[in-house]
Amino acid sequence: MKELRTVLALVAREKKDIWFSIVFGVLAGLTTVGLFGASGYLISKAALAPPLYTLIIVIAMVKLFGFTRALGRYVERLFSHRATFTILSHIRTRFFELLEPEVPHIFRKYRSGDLLARVIGDVESLQNFFLRVYYPPIVLLIVFLSTIIFTAFFSWMLALLFFLGLVIVGVVIPFIATLKQRKSQYSVREGRGILSTKLAEWLYGFRDLKIYQKQEETEAELRESMEKYEAAHERQQLQMAGGEGWNLLASLTATWAVVLVSVWQIGAGELDGIFLAMFIMISLMVFEDAGPMANVPRHLEDNRNAAERLFSLPGRTGRHSGDVSLESSGPLSFSMENVTYSFPESLTPALQDATISFPAGSKTAIVGASGSGKSTIQQLLLSMDVPEAGFIKVQGEDMQRVSQESVWKEVNAILQESHFFYGTVRDNLLLADKDADDRKMQEVLERVKLPHLSPEHPVEEKGGNLSGGEKQRLALARVYLKPARTWILDEPFSSVDALTESELMQDFWETAAQDTVILISHNLKGLEQMDNIVVVEQGQVIEKGSYEELMERKGYFYRMKQLENTLIG
Repeated sequence: MKELRTVLALVAREKKDIWFSIVFGVLAGLTTVGLFGASGYLISKAALAPPLYTLIIVIAMVKLFGFTRALGRYVERLFSHRATFTILSHIRTRFFELLEPEVPHIFRKYRSGDLLARVIGDVESLQNFFLRVYYPPIVLLIVFLSTIIFTAFFSWMLALLFFLGLVIVGVVIPFIATLKQRKSQYSVREGRGILSTKLAEWLYGFRDLKIYQKQEETEAELRESMEKYEAAHERQQLQMAGGEGWNLLASLTATWAVVLVSVWQIGAGELDGIFLAMFIMISLMVFEDAGPMANVPRHLEDNRNAAERLFSLPGRTGRHSGDVSLESSGPLSFSMENVTYSFPESLTPALQDATISFPAGSKTAIVGASGSGKSTIQQLLLSMDVPEAGFIKVQGEDMQRVSQESVWKEVNAILQESHFFYGTVRDNLLLADKDADDRKMQEVLERVKLPHLSPEHPVEEKGGNLSGGEKQRLALARVYLKPARTWILDEPFSSVDALTESELMQDFWETAAQDTVILISHNLKGLEQMDNIVVVEQGQVIEKGSYEELMERKGYFYRMKQLENTLIG
């Protein structure tokens, strides 16, 4: 049950609706039993031709029970469903609270299709926790025990039959059925996650599959996953139907046992015959209400698995966002001291024992081959993760004590892959400045050499209708709209032509002349004006210094520059 602790805590927030659901559920259940019992008694009493006033009293009781039952059931459904929808909102909010700090490295372990299956399928499964698991057994138990106590005043043998029937129908059969269904439930849930993952990959990789002629093979795998999921789901449904069938059989058997024992006691003079129809009707009613109990253990197991999948997202050890806010409105300073960082399950560190200083207002270039650890430095400086060893400081403050939002507010960043949302250019530019008007947007688009785009220009999902160069320039336009004086840019001009790159670089250096600039690049062109150049190779800082110092040293950077000049020449 430890998997459901989070769900129980979220359910407990709705104490008022829970109590109303239980109270009116019990009221509806007791009046239902009273309605059927009074109806049975009325049938028997009317057959004896009693005085009219006697029948009037019983008929009035039947009508009262009927009205109270309808009112109680309505109010119970009102509060229980309102609580359910509110609890679902709490569950979704809690899931995203767990998910948000893990982005983006959550995708290193979980794929988007699996996460989608969790946030949709598993959350929807948990709606049954309150409606089918939490309060209905409480209501049924109170109603059943009240019925048993009432019956015991007339016959202890009938009360014992009711009790045994409750144990068999409400406990034994559901428990056995759940044991049989446990494997199929796990198969259905895992199959749904696998199917969602494969379907998402098929959609995102459709063009590549077509190009490499692997579409049919992938579709065959997708159909196989779908067939396995459908088979597991069908097997689960058959097992559920079988459990409900056995439960119905047990209920009818218990009712026949009540009939036989009642007849025997009437014959033995231990029970008045006028109560025969009453107990038969009561038996039919209570065992009919006990039927849904067959599904309680199944829903409990299903909810347990759903909660385990939903709230089992692992966090990075030691990762947290502090509460210290940066007050600076000017350029920031950063420093890295003996920083080591490794990706999960990686055999080698992405960054090892790195010590780098980024003074406020300085211009620093981080260069190196692809996969050398340059982008990892950017993620750490943006507080997207924490190092395994060493310290990162911003404005002299330990990064782990500074809130992430405070860092992001003061930094203009272009990541290795910028995301563009479905909508228009305007929608994507408003992320940086919600008050920007169309005139300001058009000016910044022309500034980044995108005069052919307008704020109304459509943007497909992930910028599918934009070229690589257009995406980079649109990302640059976005950061130009943000009033920050610290720039951490990862390959901001790698996909544009040489002439456009030169013009954009010149405009950028004029804009950021007094700002802190950290430029990550494999292109060595234009680094003469950098205050400091950091050369990274296989996760290690192997050289640091100005352009002139590194060229005079004739080390790794010098050889890279000579090779670049040879290739360009």
